[in-house]
Amino acid sequence: MPVMAEVGFPEKEELTFGFIKLTDMAPIAIAYENGYFEEEGLYVTIEAQANWKVLLDGVIDGRLDGAHMLAGQPIAATIGYGTKAHIITPFSMDLNGNAITVSNDIWKKMKPNIAKDSEGKPVHPIKADALKPVVEQFTEAGKPFKMGMVFPVSTHNYELRYWLAAGGIHPGYYAPHKGDTSGQLDAEAFLSVTPPPQMPSTLEAGTIYGYCVGEPWNQQAVFKGIGVPVVTDYEIWKDNPEKVFGITAEFAEKYPNTTIRLTRALIKAAKWLDDNDNANRPAAVKILSQSNYVGADYDVIANSMTGTFEYEKGDKRAVPDFNVFFRYNATYPYYSDAIWYLTQMRRWGQISDDKPDAWYKDIAAKVYRPDIYAKAAQSLIDDKTIDAKHFPDFATETGFKKPQQHFIDDIVYDGSAPNDYLSKFAIGLKQGDKL
Repeated sequence: MPVMAEVGFPEKEELTFGFIKLTDMAPIAIAYENGYFEEEGLYVTIEAQANWKVLLDGVIDGRLDGAHMLAGQPIAATIGYGTKAHIITPFSMDLNGNAITVSNDIWKKMKPNIAKDSEGKPVHPIKADALKPVVEQFTEAGKPFKMGMVFPVSTHNYELRYWLAAGGIHPGYYAPHKGDTSGQLDAEAFLSVTPPPQMPSTLEAGTIYGYCVGEPWNQQAVFKGIGVPVVTDYEIWKDNPEKVFGITAEFAEKYPNTTIRLTRALIKAAKWLDDNDNANRPAAVKILSQSNYVGADYDVIANSMTGTFEYEKGDKRAVPDFNVFFRYNATYPYYSDAIWYLTQMRRWGQISDDKPDAWYKDIAAKVYRPDIYAKAAQSLIDDKTIDAKHFPDFATETGFKKPQQHFIDDIVYDGSAPNDYLSKFAIGLKQGDKL
């Protein structure tokens, strides 16, 4: 892969970036607070957005130059699901960082179905098998079992669906070709959209019985005593790719130096967040707790950001990789990560028709741009800011991770064979299926 040693002056210096109030926006906040944007000659304004749709629309209409995005947003926009715009990502923002929380009442009903260790604590990971009898009780009583997720093409939607389906609970299909975008066809658990910061209050109000969201909104439920996080996404899929930084393809073409420079700043910030075994995390938590960023209490944010995670109140466990920003090549935009999102869109009907394997790879290459990342990273290597050992070997990197085995249902994911992967699931559309 060709790389560029020197980076020219930024074509556009004044930029506005959007984000949602979640701890995984941290690379943007740190790049700003630590002066990494300014080191690149970029003068950045950072604006919190009301929800994921407003954020995406802002990037498409140019109100925002770039934003913290759900990984599914650039992909869905590029294939024309929900909206139509060519959005790309040169930078993956993190691994892991989400969890699934249920209300205290649902947790009480699940607990008899969960094995306990010698200290009487629940054995993790907790599978949706423990929730299935509870959902069946709701169904028999004619009461829909409702859960929240943040956006139809969010990681949270796919993770929640993955966890439920692995436990034999059908989360429902989308059928956009029939005008149905509810995602609730054939559902046993009914999922709907709730903005992240509103998850705890919606759970408390009894409108939903559980949700999947990023931090600090699972730990907030613990602190408020209204719910119990039952499983982290790290336990559903170890080191799963999470948010990305999204810009339009037009922006990247018009401002190539600016694009590389903003990527350099974000890489530096991500590395700082993970340096020395997360030694900078307390300082990062202090920054994130400010009202202009996440705006939650220091202790709530620190619970997950400093290597621990609290499940049932008082049951705090070490989860050092709960949220990874740089280790394990977290920031490199792998094609195979994009293809996983596309497989889930197909599995649940958001992609109505069969697609050949080559189609998945073509779309991934349109949206995920490791070529831009490599230029930014190589320039950091060349100016001795970051050692090459911290990056993939760009001369041989294919953009496809080795087949991944650490899923809660033990199904292996190979990004080079998406249709074969889809055929392995008991619940979900496969090649040849159409609603």
